[in-house]
Amino acid sequence: MENLLKVKELKTSFQTLRGEVTAVDGVSFEVKKGEILGIVGESGCGKSVTSQSIMRLYNEKELVKYEGEVLLEGNNLLKLSEKEMRSVRGNDIAMIFQDALSSLNPVFTIGNQIVEAIRLHEKISKKEAKKRAVELLRLTGIPIPEKRVDAYPHELSGGMRQRAMIALALSCQPKLLIADEPTTALDVTIQAQIMDLIVELNQKMGMGIMLITHDLGVVAHTCQRVIVMYLGQIVEEGMVDEIFKNPSHPYTKGLIKSVPTTNTDVSRKLYTIKGVVPLLSEAGEGCRFCNRCEMATEKCRTSKPHLYSMKNEGHRVRCFLYEKGGDCHEAK
Repeated sequence: MENLLKVKELKTSFQTLRGEVTAVDGVSFEVKKGEILGIVGESGCGKSVTSQSIMRLYNEKELVKYEGEVLLEGNNLLKLSEKEMRSVRGNDIAMIFQDALSSLNPVFTIGNQIVEAIRLHEKISKKEAKKRAVELLRLTGIPIPEKRVDAYPHELSGGMRQRAMIALALSCQPKLLIADEPTTALDVTIQAQIMDLIVELNQKMGMGIMLITHDLGVVAHTCQRVIVMYLGQIVEEGMVDEIFKNPSHPYTKGLIKSVPTTNTDVSRKLYTIKGVVPLLSEAGEGCRFCNRCEMATEKCRTSKPHLYSMKNEGHRVRCFLYEKGGDCHEAK
């Protein structure tokens, strides 16, 4: 499949009271046309910062500095002016945020917000835009869309608000959809419905999707490839089947081991990765996971591992365990 998005050595640094902090450190990956790429990791691992850096949503005059390349069909988004970037947001790349209630404007109806997004990018009448808004709400499974189009966000349930957010994101038929924890705070049944909807829209519209989540079950059922992030870096990447059957990085192994299954012994405590994700300022000189890793050596504490390629194409691991050997070589 052809690449839709190519991120090359992306670095996102923030100015803080403690000095400059790099929240995304040398991240490289691709999203192919029509595929769903999962990005997983604990809170604080850089998943959302990566997605918002692609959209350039931070204050670039005072807060943030970007390095590297973000290529959307060959066009480097980091080189665009703010005016040019505004035409990309919503039109070429759209985003679904975690909390629909805080993302939607409470003083405008759902329909008005979708109409505004459509008319911002296309020269059509309000009547035509509202007609399309109703169709988008119907596409996302909202019942009686002709009525719901005039509803305010607080008048909808959590599941319907999230569907309205998806309709808003799809209003200009983007090439890439970034879904940042799209099922947060929803009950299990609604979560399944929202994820089924995202997969269905991916198949119908053929757009690329970046799915950011901490739920490995969602990744297993919806994604073709997965990236595991830890403290601003990619620690493992590969096809979903390969990662779940043959996890190689100690962090990935810990994440998968901590997921309960139908065979889990309820009399025993569920496995947990020791410690917590440290502050970026406490990352240290070596491997960022070494302080929580049961297999860490002195080299892990003093040297930074590269991403090493495994036997299967596209499977990469950032760990010194795979530095040498016939089945591994440093990834380029």
